[in-house]
Amino acid sequence: MSDFHQNGIVTDFHNLTHRPVEALEADLVAFSRRRPMSLILPSLYSELEGPALAHIVEEIAKAPYLSEVVIGLDQADREQFRHAREFFSRLPQRHRILWNDGPRLKALDSELDAQGLSPQQPGKGRNVWFCAGFVQASGRSAVVGLHDCDILTYDRSLLARLFYPVAHPHFNYEFCKGYYPRIAEGKLNGRVSRLMVTPLLRALKQMHGPLPYLNYLDSYRYALSGEFSMRTEVLDGIRIPADWGLEIGVLSEVHRNYSTKRLCQVDLADAYDHKHQPVSEGNAAAGLNRMSLDIAKALYRKLATQGVTFSAEGFRTLKATYYRLALDLIEAYDHDAVMNGLSLDRHAEERAVELFAANLLEAGNAFLDNPGERPFIPSWNRVRAAIPDLATRMYAAVEADNDRSQTP
Repeated sequence: MSDFHQNGIVTDFHNLTHRPVEALEADLVAFSRRRPMSLILPSLYSELEGPALAHIVEEIAKAPYLSEVVIGLDQADREQFRHAREFFSRLPQRHRILWNDGPRLKALDSELDAQGLSPQQPGKGRNVWFCAGFVQASGRSAVVGLHDCDILTYDRSLLARLFYPVAHPHFNYEFCKGYYPRIAEGKLNGRVSRLMVTPLLRALKQMHGPLPYLNYLDSYRYALSGEFSMRTEVLDGIRIPADWGLEIGVLSEVHRNYSTKRLCQVDLADAYDHKHQPVSEGNAAAGLNRMSLDIAKALYRKLATQGVTFSAEGFRTLKATYYRLALDLIEAYDHDAVMNGLSLDRHAEERAVELFAANLLEAGNAFLDNPGERPFIPSWNRVRAAIPDLATRMYAAVEADNDRSQTP
């Protein structure tokens, strides 16, 4: 049972009564007459063969309020794309697959690259960016939601709760972020959020004062969740990172563009589990190792735009401050786990904190050494200014890929 606490920065929608999903969906069907809804699913082809996505598709098929489902498909060859079309054909809603590795979309990407507008890194950020462009070109929705394709505990109530605050015609929210407890198989999960982001934000506040941006980020119960919904026009002006900083980057952009009174978060589930990333201590280009580096750099870049000055000495102080706060939190998490009958490996937690502390310094050095780095994908507003008809041609390319009479 959720609590009813409001932090005073963004509105918190709780799960106080476990309202039946059918009642939520009946409301959403009514809301969809004024605010039609689309869903973005960024997916690797490998997830079609994983344990989660088939069930996710079965649940989405039961959502009567969706106008369109847009699937961004990465790392798929021609035969795999054809299989994906069959895989998603069970969806009764209008649905389109963006074959990001297909010849039509690759040709458009080359055109973007010639203008310096193409996403430079493969990954979820790039996938989501192209899907956002298609949703805008399609023009079938006033609200768009997004979630990952590896959620093992998925049911369609998560989707209904994600859309509800932004789809309600008498609410004025532009953006909604999902949250949930990261508990599975008797263990406390969510290491990067618990052990890296929370103590890092508090260390930054301790060093640089209670900046509104830091208080804002710290108000989210799970800042790294991959689930959010927003009014479709929000997609026009946001610049998102192409790397693991995507979630922090999106939160930063909506904070820049909108009053916090127009932002909210919603309790999506009592339990949530998905594919777990390895720590990858020996490989800075993979797993939680890479994720923590990208998140730290995303935070540093945003704070620099707000006038915060960084130095090598400051990053060393930040590392020490973070480390002490993180160790204190491990104590609290351990006691919380014991009371709830959950397991927590304190040795593994402390090793993770040691890695994250080292990466704060590494990310700081990278930030200082490369001040001209351009990690953000340009906004679609900028793309339209540079290539006015690109979104229209992208829409036509996706339609052609999904037309079986024009099988690529």
